[in-house]
Amino acid sequence: MTAFHNIGFPLKLARGAVGGPERVTEVVALADGREMRNTCLSRSRRRWDVGSAIRNLDDLAEITAFFEARLGRLHGFRFRDPADHKSCRPSQTPGPFDQFLGTGDGGETAFQLQKTYSDHAGSVVRPIQLPVLGSVRVGVGATELPMSAFSVDGETGRLTLETAPAAGQTVRAGYSFDTPVRFDSDRLDIAHDAFEAGRVISLALVEILV
Repeated sequence: MTAFHNIGFPLKLARGAVGGPERVTEVVALADGREMRNTCLSRSRRRWDVGSAIRNLDDLAEITAFFEARLGRLHGFRFRDPADHKSCRPSQTPGPFDQFLGTGDGGETAFQLQKTYSDHAGSVVRPIQLPVLGSVRVGVGATELPMSAFSVDGETGRLTLETAPAAGQTVRAGYSFDTPVRFDSDRLDIAHDAFEAGRVISLALVEILV
């Protein structure tokens, strides 16, 4: 990724994050009162405000240093969404058959990590680019592979198998992951409310889509 620092936003300051996926939908009202709706982005883009987690001067010093080191909006970084950072439900442990990645053809060894959000009426697939290394588990067919049988690029989420799956074999994986983000402002507004206490008025993060 261009201008990306492979460093994580402080986890303790992410726990108070407010936000989630955002979509852009164009709605046109017709003369008869009906609507035409069209999505402007093929994928959702996630946004958060993490200012509410910052309460004391030590937190302010930490976030100021992190903000300055990223040069404001210039450099992206990793953010762990407290509500969505696993291939499974947040209360569960990732397993090798959590998410469908593809089907073998006897020759292909590379597969992109991804997460599918679905119900009975529809589904959407999200590429996962920043897996937590060491957390990835892979299943081919009904068998979990040993970690020595695959490798994962920690900055693209590209999974490479040592041996190509046979034609028709499903490839699945489970993992923890971060989201690539950047600050959404070049300005950090800090309020000093009392002795040894302070807060950031707003600190917005926006997902980097690549």
